[in-house]
Amino acid sequence: MDATATTAATPFSTLIRVASHQQHTEAETSTFMSDLLGGRLGVDAFTRYTEQLWFVYRALEGASERLREDPVAGPFIRNELARTPELERDLAHLRGADWRTGLEPLPATAAYAARVEECAREWPGGFVAHHYTRYLGDLSGGQIIRDKAEKTWGFSRKGDGVRFYVFEGIANPAAFKRGYRELLDAVAADDLEKQRIIDECKRAFDFNGAVFRELGAEFPLSA
Repeated sequence: MDATATTAATPFSTLIRVASHQQHTEAETSTFMSDLLGGRLGVDAFTRYTEQLWFVYRALEGASERLREDPVAGPFIRNELARTPELERDLAHLRGADWRTGLEPLPATAAYAARVEECAREWPGGFVAHHYTRYLGDLSGGQIIRDKAEKTWGFSRKGDGVRFYVFEGIANPAAFKRGYRELLDAVAADDLEKQRIIDECKRAFDFNGAVFRELGAEFPLSA
């Protein structure tokens, strides 16, 4: 069987996962995330990370209503995924009632959010790539972060400070992820467009990696 036939027989959700595996692993195993999950950083580092997430999700979810009827991106817009309200509750807990005061994105975060907004305006397929990398990650590895944060900094289980990781509207995450992958497999895109989406997915992980590098520079471990 030639490569073209193999690709045609492989579900798109599998192609996108395999193609982005290296970037995904690099982002997951960054020094900052390793130090955070290892309990070697303080709650201030966790707070700063949560701040960066707010800028990214505000970009993602600010475009959702406009894309709800789009034939490519529309099927992925699900109210139960929305994270911005939960992030804002977490930040109020972590930073206080005036949490917006002095809130600034890192340069890498600003670039990441700008790219999400650009895709939302100009390229729904690219928006799907960013949507996939964020939400499926939150439903998977994000649960490890929540567990570590609760144990390390004493947050109430699934309470203020870690609500971002709690999807109250999704009773069965495994089933939800299966359904999401089925949407990817059925995405309204030809092979060329699918390859562009895969490339943007890799780019999304690279953006994440850049954010982690800047966070790591801001929170270096003492020698």
